Amino acid sequence: MNLALGTLYGWSVFVTPLEEKFGWTRADTSMVFTIAVIVFALSFVVAGRLQDKFGPLVCSLTGGVLVSLGFYLSSFTTSLTYLYLCFGVIGGLGNGFGYATPIPVMAKWFPDKRGLAVGIAVGGYGAGSAIFGPLAQLKLIPAYGLPATFQILGVIFLVMTVAGALLLRNPPQGYRPDGWSLEMSTKSAAGRNFTPGEMLRTPTFYLMWMGYALGCSAGLMVISQLVPFARSVGIAGSALSTMTLVVGAFGNASGRILSGWLSDRLGRINVLRTMIGISMIAMPVLYAAGSNVAVLYATVFVVYWCYGTQLSVNGVAASDFWGIKNAGVNYGFLFTAWGVAGIIGPRIGGVLYDRYHNYQAAFYSAAVLAAFALMCELGARRPLANGARNA
Repeated sequence: MNLALGTLYGWSVFVTPLEEKFGWTRADTSMVFTIAVIVFALSFVVAGRLQDKFGPLVCSLTGGVLVSLGFYLSSFTTSLTYLYLCFGVIGGLGNGFGYATPIPVMAKWFPDKRGLAVGIAVGGYGAGSAIFGPLAQLKLIPAYGLPATFQILGVIFLVMTVAGALLLRNPPQGYRPDGWSLEMSTKSAAGRNFTPGEMLRTPTFYLMWMGYALGCSAGLMVISQLVPFARSVGIAGSALSTMTLVVGAFGNASGRILSGWLSDRLGRINVLRTMIGISMIAMPVLYAAGSNVAVLYATVFVVYWCYGTQLSVNGVAASDFWGIKNAGVNYGFLFTAWGVAGIIGPRIGGVLYDRYHNYQAAFYSAAVLAAFALMCELGARRPLANGARNA
């Protein structure tokens, strides 16, 4: 299911064909991605609440149908407004409802290995663009054109997401893995399940929210512009430019899985601090790599790894810090930070490129945002059950 939903990260393969067909600017096409991310994040709060109350099946089915419909209807695009509605609003709603289910479900099934379990679940989302991005750019668009590509992907995604949704179930009430008890977890907030209101009264929430928003803004700037950026620095040929998307997708998936595993051992906040710090350095290095294919691919992998880390580790941290009973809606509130990042990141890339006709200002701005994100994470602490903070 997440493989299909994760094609949102492959948006950059549609940018050039749309601009060539309709004469739109880079800022115009970036706004499509921005709208999708905003709607995704806002609908996640509602979907998380519904998932907590009714279970994952209804939310995941709704998400699968909507994201497939969004792709299919995008095939009839004749205006930006229509594309904003279909890909941005409908597709964003589908992602919000579909993505709201794996994180709390996996956190409940694997409380002893939450980081790894959630990382594997959401790793599929990061890997989706590695499969469907190249398929669209190298095979479907050249052979069938852009409209038919949207239709083909919509049908494929419908089959994949419905099949995945039917397999999602919460564990039985009171479930515990063999040999594990709540007292064995040293990472939970003293075993307490915070309500959303209680969570919003902890200083940790706001520090993590800011770190999440600013850290992901840097990553989303690169994601929304990756293929055009590769072409702008002289990575010639559709195969080579598309390979940057594949490398990035594997970095994204690897970051979600392996950083999730590391966070089980080193702590959630420690891993977030480390990866955001690396991202801060990697942003200007990626721009400086230019047409050096080996360096560019390696740095893209690192940037996507750091970005993917934030999507998995923040999700696990929400369950650890504020409990699993309200994990869907609590993480939904934290996840709104990603929606804000969806405004900041793509707009930095699109607007600054249109102004300067290169990506230097965009990449250096992303590094500054990552630096501020790191400062926020350095101030965050695991909350105690009484709402105070651990030292």
